[in-house]
Amino acid sequence: MRSRFTLGAAMTAIALGLAACAPLSVTAPDTVATRNAAPAFELQGRLSASDGQQAASGRVEWQHVRGTHHFTLLTPLGQVVAQLDADALGARLQTADGQVLSADSAEALLPQVLGVDVPIGRLGLWVQAAPGPEAEIRNRDSAGRPALVIDLGWRIEYLDYAGESADAPPARLDISRGDARIRLVIDSWTTLP
Repeated sequence: MRSRFTLGAAMTAIALGLAACAPLSVTAPDTVATRNAAPAFELQGRLSASDGQQAASGRVEWQHVRGTHHFTLLTPLGQVVAQLDADALGARLQTADGQVLSADSAEALLPQVLGVDVPIGRLGLWVQAAPGPEAEIRNRDSAGRPALVIDLGWRIEYLDYAGESADAPPARLDISRGDARIRLVIDSWTTLP
């Protein structure tokens, strides 16, 4: 009788030991944060952009109000480098040296400002962590917020959020496609009425 008990106890111990070695399953967050893009926002932050050959960095102020954009890029010391204004009628870029360029859209001029050809309509969604329905959310963080998104061939990594709540705005993003890379640290964020 004792040998059966010992054998049974040994089998139980082996089964428990094997179960302990099994890989842990990864569970999805209990809640998936549904994020809707605000039609109007203002952000201020620090930006670095590179196309693989040239790089630039500085401060950015961006106001987006229902289809209009106002970008101001500044040096790290606060001098204005360029201002880009765009609406449904077109876009206008003014540089610090007085040069003025016009185009049909902000997307045509944004590479002049950032040095990277990034879709401004999508950028407005990405900075809010509210990718469109055609984007693929590959990973979410523990609060259910996007952690990695693939959209139009761009890879958007959300490295940090401004808080722990599911609706906290992004604080650090890394946006890349091929050699093109934009890193954005958002210092202040305001949703406008």
